[in-house]
Amino acid sequence: MLPYAPEQGTLADIASHRLAQSIVTGELAQGQKLNEAELAERFGMGRGPLREALRHLEGMRLVTRVPNAGARVVVLDRKTLSDLYAVREALEGMACRIAAIQMTDAEIDQLRKLLDRHEAQIKKQGGKVYAQKEGDLDFHYQIARGSRNQMLMDLLGSEQYQLLRMCRYRTSRNAERTGPALQQHRQIVEALAQRDGELAEMLMRRHIQGAWRSISEMIDNEEEAA
Repeated sequence: MLPYAPEQGTLADIASHRLAQSIVTGELAQGQKLNEAELAERFGMGRGPLREALRHLEGMRLVTRVPNAGARVVVLDRKTLSDLYAVREALEGMACRIAAIQMTDAEIDQLRKLLDRHEAQIKKQGGKVYAQKEGDLDFHYQIARGSRNQMLMDLLGSEQYQLLRMCRYRTSRNAERTGPALQQHRQIVEALAQRDGELAEMLMRRHIQGAWRSISEMIDNEEEAA
């Protein structure tokens, strides 16, 4: 099952969710040193649950720990991102192909309704932002779950999921990609509805290739500005 962690569960679970969200959105910047005392005060939680949460985020690769230097937010360099998107393209393409067979008509209709909600959200943001939340509000999550392939869900839902959310949050702020991304999502849904797994996989692969080009251009611009 993909790791959707709402604001419930143990104190450590809640701490993990809050910290992960802060990292994904950039509130805690890549490479930032994580001071336990400051974080405990900032999030209003004890040091024990916070330490457990940090260990959990290490397992998700959102946090790295260097001996004698403490914990820091992960830094996603170009090589890491390139590898991540190559794996994502293959796995999510496969998920689409299988989902075209496994998803029910009702589930596909729910995807259409989800994209209608996304479109309303985009319009509310002036057409400049397309940011998806976790779990049931995440288009890619729904397709992975719709594949009903537990091994595939585990692969997509392990450490990759939150790392990809970090990347997708950055590209969601690219106004030039907002409209095309939504249109591509709708095309993928129609391929699923037609039960055309080959087309659905091709469209998903193209969609993710476009996302990688967008994030790669962002990296280029940041390097030029540095």
